[in-house]
Amino acid sequence: MNLMNNAVINTPQPVNESALNYAPGSPEKESLKTALAEMASRHVEIPLLIGGKEVRTGNLGKVVMPHDHQHVLGSYHKAGPEEVQMAIDTAVAAQKEWESFRWEERASIFLKAAELLAVKYRAEMNACSMLNGGKTVYQAEIDASCELIDFLRFNVRYAQEIYEKQPESSPGVWNYVQHRPLEGFVFAVTPFNFTAIAGNLPTAPAIMGNTVVWKPASSLVYTPWLFMQILQEAGLPAGVINFVPGSGGNVGDTCLADPHLAGIHFTGSTRVFQQMWKTIGGNIERYKSYPRIVGETGGKDFVFAHPSADTSTLVTALVRGAFEYQGQKCSAASRAYIPRSLWPAVEAGLKTEIGKIKMGPPTDFRNFVGAVIDQSAFDSISAYIDHAKNNEGGDIIIGGTCDDSVGYYIEPTVILASDPHFKTMVEEIFGPVLTVYVYDDDRFEETLDLCDSSSMYALTGAVFSQDRSATSRAIRKLEHAAGNFYINDKPTGAVVGQQPFGGGRASGTNDKAGSQANLMRWVSTRTIKETFVPAAAFEYPFMGEE
Repeated sequence: MNLMNNAVINTPQPVNESALNYAPGSPEKESLKTALAEMASRHVEIPLLIGGKEVRTGNLGKVVMPHDHQHVLGSYHKAGPEEVQMAIDTAVAAQKEWESFRWEERASIFLKAAELLAVKYRAEMNACSMLNGGKTVYQAEIDASCELIDFLRFNVRYAQEIYEKQPESSPGVWNYVQHRPLEGFVFAVTPFNFTAIAGNLPTAPAIMGNTVVWKPASSLVYTPWLFMQILQEAGLPAGVINFVPGSGGNVGDTCLADPHLAGIHFTGSTRVFQQMWKTIGGNIERYKSYPRIVGETGGKDFVFAHPSADTSTLVTALVRGAFEYQGQKCSAASRAYIPRSLWPAVEAGLKTEIGKIKMGPPTDFRNFVGAVIDQSAFDSISAYIDHAKNNEGGDIIIGGTCDDSVGYYIEPTVILASDPHFKTMVEEIFGPVLTVYVYDDDRFEETLDLCDSSSMYALTGAVFSQDRSATSRAIRKLEHAAGNFYINDKPTGAVVGQQPFGGGRASGTNDKAGSQANLMRWVSTRTIKETFVPAAAFEYPFMGEE
């Protein structure tokens, strides 16, 4: 019996979580240093979590520090097809009870998780993100703490607003809609680069009453596991979110083959997402319903400068946009179009500012750049740098050194491309590599067209201009080139509730994480019409005479 069935409840008005500054001597810095030391000294064993029970397969993967890859933080158990099927069956079985909860009861769990993360687990989550994810303290704070907290709080409010949206009624008729969860399970596939995304992809569908099978990235299992423990402490019922790290083949193939697949919430590579979509298409007749496919898949994000741009702010945006978190952001500035009149000052500024960057372990708070996530990333990024060294059309003018002897370190690198279609100018690299193309000032509009047409991606982009007419032309010309567009700012750092995130073209389905639009993908609407006094005869008035 539900004791609150006569209450109309408002959720707390969400406010973006403020980032702590970790200044020297601050209490948050001392707490974080303690957490870093404690976490680095222990070995964690991460199980699967299916139906609230820990499952150990004995097939282990390593959890390491990217900046010191011989330092093993722990191990995680990998799911095989049998465990994945168990997770699917558990999720499907758990949905009936989960969707029967009042939405406010579901919401309270995620609001509590946000508070636990904000207060009790903040230092531990940030330390985990730094050690296993390779983030500086600031990058960890704005991601693993602030953004994940924001996703939980804002999504709860968005859910309330969705449920409140009801159709108009006419005399004698009551119309209303029910926003049901999808019928089946949602498969959440999360990336290594943002703990906030990793936490949002399973919880956004769960807030709306769905049950989830969650596969975290193999190179970032630790912070998702810590978040699962937070959700359990917040009261998440067993089976609502089932945690199954493992290989893409073992986990993904089993999930995509199951007839109860109701949706996919994905962030990762374009190639993987497209293959998943093809697989779903090939299986379409076996599913109980048409699966919802929601994905964000990367970008080749641009910074475009007009001759009127302010040089100092442009240089700052390029350095931060390209090299924060080693460029391992789907929104990172990866290509830049600079007018010839500004290039001497921009080049000098880049050399000066990048020359100040310290690279090393995130545990040394003076470092701005750390190691890339793993050996595969190191090999892929260094291959692009080697390509620039060995081929015509692009020259390395800053950086270019790669060393994986201790950690997976790649210097912040700037390539000057004489060919606007040079490999590093058009392909996603996902590392600390910025490629610059210098254009003639009088070819502004033609170069905007070049920017729009030379990449298959359309995630983020920025224009720097002090000329409003030029800014307006750039907005118009680049309308479909970026789902998140910035004016006189770097193309990274979208904030939940302020800049809903997502792009089109090969960058994904543009379902805007951090907005109502995303949550609407996880419901199936039922329309109900109730007529108070139904018609008692079939005849209409017009039938009264010939």
